[in-house]
Amino acid sequence: MDQLAIADRRRLRRKLSFWRVFALIVIVGLGFTLYRLGGDGGGRAAPHVAHVKISGMIQDDTELLERLDQIAENDSVKALVVSISSPGGTTYGGEQIFKAIRNVAEKKPVVSDIRTLAASAGYMIAAAGDTIVAGESSITGSIGVIFQYPQVAEMMDKLGVSLEEIKSSPLKAEPSPFHPPSEEARAMIQSMIMDSYDWFVDLVAERRKLPREEALRLANGAIFTGRQALEAKLVDTLGGDDEIRAYLDGKGIREDLPMVEWKDKDNGSSFWFASAMVEFFRLTGLSEMLGSTSLRPWVGEKLFLDGLVSVWQVGDK
Repeated sequence: MDQLAIADRRRLRRKLSFWRVFALIVIVGLGFTLYRLGGDGGGRAAPHVAHVKISGMIQDDTELLERLDQIAENDSVKALVVSISSPGGTTYGGEQIFKAIRNVAEKKPVVSDIRTLAASAGYMIAAAGDTIVAGESSITGSIGVIFQYPQVAEMMDKLGVSLEEIKSSPLKAEPSPFHPPSEEARAMIQSMIMDSYDWFVDLVAERRKLPREEALRLANGAIFTGRQALEAKLVDTLGGDDEIRAYLDGKGIREDLPMVEWKDKDNGSSFWFASAMVEFFRLTGLSEMLGSTSLRPWVGEKLFLDGLVSVWQVGDK
């Protein structure tokens, strides 16, 4: 074998060795990155302030309840911030989340952070916090209970469709969308609504330290801005992150303690690998060396949007 061929083989061997070492570094780095991003809940092993977002319609949410229970039992969590953006939902769903947050509050400080809207069951959840922070123009209140059902009897008459029913007692399957309710049915539903309403009013009176008469006055279904809610003593402070941190500082929670969002893992981003790659390059310093232009083929355009973006997207956020 001539000297040129030998030199070529040595160069090839050196290149293979380099890429093997590089591949090993990438694998180890990605493993560490994935551990940080998801394996320990995004830094949940280190002391931190847990952050939970509750948005949309409130329902019986088993996953959220389990997440709150984990926060309550996790010694690394020193406090909890619950950010709420919800028009409300089922009374039962709000009740269960309220109790889960109160369970956390028995062990560590909890701040309720009212964003754009926290009304009805949304306010019920906010009342579970040790303190409530709202924006000046946030919308809250709507303390009350409602039961709605459709009436299709008139439409059926026009279509010439009728419904016959045989039941064991007059109140079975009442109220019905197929005929107007009887007085007995109305009284039954009204009694059920008022029982839930009284429970809600008592909850507000207890949590906000208001006389029940005052809580009743506020519980007429009205909504309030953050400023009005502060005057009515339905919230404690107007502001945002600075006020939340100031409250926690008063409870002995260091201001430099990181805030870690506890997300629903079932709704994790489909860009987890891309996120891991970005985090890996950032941790190793390669992002500065390569620049965002070089990284685009790895992670796609979506992670490199520049400036302000206002866009409607279909699907989970």
